[in-house]
Amino acid sequence: MDTVAVPQPGRPKRRRPKRVAGDMAYNNRRIRAWLRSRRMGAVIPRPKNQRRRRFDKARYKGRNVVERLIGWLKERRRLATRFEKLAVNFLAMIKIAMTLWFLKKEL
Repeated sequence: MDTVAVPQPGRPKRRRPKRVAGDMAYNNRRIRAWLRSRRMGAVIPRPKNQRRRRFDKARYKGRNVVERLIGWLKERRRLATRFEKLAVNFLAMIKIAMTLWFLKKEL
């Protein structure tokens, strides 16, 4: 999380996200307390047997895009098995894969 810097127009770059999305497996008190202590919102659904609070379904649906991208990256054998042992080279391969994914989407 320390290497992430989200640009904002007219403001300094943010180091932490405003919200974190996860599936029901991440619905526990410890994770929610950790997010609250860092002033991050949780977009995590609660099971039907728990007390309901406001839940942003539109933001949760956006999580699907990330899940599909991660699935696509896992299909790339070179990335999934991490052929590149140096972090710099591995990051370069991730960037190449993301460029290919973007070009595939545009064509």
